[in-house]
Amino acid sequence: MITKEVRNTIKGYLEGFIQGMVDEAKQNGFDPKQLRPLRSESKAGDLKPFHESLLPDGILRVTEFERSFSTKLGTTFEECARLIAKSVHKNAERGYRVRGIITAKAVKRIEAITSKIGSGGMKSKYPDLVKEVIELSGGNGGVERVSIADLYIETKSGKEWFFEIKSPKPNKGQCLEATGRLLQIQAITHAKYPKAKAFYATAYNPYGIEKSTYRHSFTVNYMDLANEVLIGKEFWDMVGGKGTYEEVLGIYQEVGKQKGPDMLDQLALGY
Repeated sequence: MITKEVRNTIKGYLEGFIQGMVDEAKQNGFDPKQLRPLRSESKAGDLKPFHESLLPDGILRVTEFERSFSTKLGTTFEECARLIAKSVHKNAERGYRVRGIITAKAVKRIEAITSKIGSGGMKSKYPDLVKEVIELSGGNGGVERVSIADLYIETKSGKEWFFEIKSPKPNKGQCLEATGRLLQIQAITHAKYPKAKAFYATAYNPYGIEKSTYRHSFTVNYMDLANEVLIGKEFWDMVGGKGTYEEVLGIYQEVGKQKGPDMLDQLALGY
């Protein structure tokens, strides 16, 4: 259960995030009453002359605002997870640098694994791949490697969890890169296995609530969904205990209800 103190901290953080997005939009000249000047060319390939002729600039920029908002929203998942984990576990950090020496054999094996997955899909169990890499990670010599975990949690029982918190709809390349980074973290922390484990996590499931509804093809084909990937509720409940997902979503909804009208007023979307 999320404590009142943590709940208030999260609410304050989210309110600041929303205000920051609004301020940025206003600084960029967000004016709903103006038509966007027609352009004759665009290097980005985003000309929409008929849209821009009829719709006020503000309406067109709603889509741009939502796109920017969605991109930056990911940082709030990391921070909220850190705040919750910090109150439950021994330690929690964002942007955690995992540094250590791993053998050339382990590096080569990780490269071979990701290459094989790329050409034929994920046919192995993720825990089996982790064990393969760990068996090659001991001994003298090797090269220094650094991986950055979006979120690191050290539990009171001495377990260490490393999370890569990314999009619930990664492309093929992102799936392969993520698996490579997770295996590298496992290689660096090989001496602590099985207490040290690395996961790919998403803050929500775009297909529903339960993991069984998730069906994004690239993740399903190029990652071990059952053992490597934590989807939405599964991730939040691991971070803060059973029921955390519902509590976090409730906080976001509460902040949205409170800040929504003010956000619309500041952006003058009602003209």
